[in-house]
Amino acid sequence: MSKKLMVTGSLGLIGSEVSEYFLEKGWEVHGIDNNQRAVFFGSQGDNSTNQDRLAKFGESYQHHTIDIRDRQAVLDLIPKISPDAIVHTAAQPSHDRAASIPFEDFDTNAVGTFNLLESLRRYSTSVPFVHLSTNKVYGDAPNFIPMKELETRFDYDDDTYEHGIAESFSIDQSKHSLFGASKVSADISVQEYGRYFNMPTACLRGGCLTGPNHAGVELHGFLSYLIKCNLEQKEYTVFGYKGKQVRDNIHSYDVARFIEEFIQAPRVAEVYNIGGGKANSVSILEAFQIISKISGIPMKYKYDETNRIGDHICYYSDLRKMKSHYPNWDITKSLEDVFQDIYNRYMEAKAK
Repeated sequence: MSKKLMVTGSLGLIGSEVSEYFLEKGWEVHGIDNNQRAVFFGSQGDNSTNQDRLAKFGESYQHHTIDIRDRQAVLDLIPKISPDAIVHTAAQPSHDRAASIPFEDFDTNAVGTFNLLESLRRYSTSVPFVHLSTNKVYGDAPNFIPMKELETRFDYDDDTYEHGIAESFSIDQSKHSLFGASKVSADISVQEYGRYFNMPTACLRGGCLTGPNHAGVELHGFLSYLIKCNLEQKEYTVFGYKGKQVRDNIHSYDVARFIEEFIQAPRVAEVYNIGGGKANSVSILEAFQIISKISGIPMKYKYDETNRIGDHICYYSDLRKMKSHYPNWDITKSLEDVFQDIYNRYMEAKAK
């Protein structure tokens, strides 16, 4: 009998990648998604086409149009599915958007996660639960690390952070944005259910999670949206920091691979900073250069001196803990691979 995986946000970037990855491994996947991203971001954020990708697996993929804020629906669903593992990727994902929809943001990110945890605890305390958290739980504290300004990027000017931000970095006493605060609540709840009830849980604090299936919009999906702007010759707005702010990009495929490693050998109440690491870090100015080289199209952009509230000047993940706990895992998709995959998918869609 096939193992069963429950994936919330199964039509999103990570959710669809995880679903497809495990379906190809022979799992039965139950996707939970009500396409709330289209409500948050309009038609450009619509993920419904990803359901067509998953439909090719036939009855191995079963879709449930359920809102994780609906407590009773979640309480009823988990015992009905009887999952062998749960991957929770559903979220309101934009720290800019959260300020205009604070109740929806908190109810989705904090309350929705809590609904899942308590429902799972009532069903079983031995089922692995993987939560897609965010590096925004660190707030703007990384901005107070001494920085050095280089020609095209900022970088840390403190040897302590040579490999990036580790999981021991403080999440306290910093400005998070309302999104960051709701995700902190979810993150701590996932850890607490692990520690208090001895449940196998993991918080994956993502850097820039990206890939060809990302429905990038200006308020969320930095790299996908930037590449889309280049290919459609739309003007991209750079918000502050001279365009030298740095992010580490990890392909959704490598995220799915790590989740598989954790489910195979789960730990209790673990936290991992999952991103591309220093090798896959890129500034906005550098991203302009890379995509222009691939597409042959000069980047159109304008500069707004006002940086986004709580935005990181420089952030890349220290991957050493992940690699030490799961030595079979490493980054397989380079920064150039990430750009090329997103570019290729856009061109394929355009050709249809």
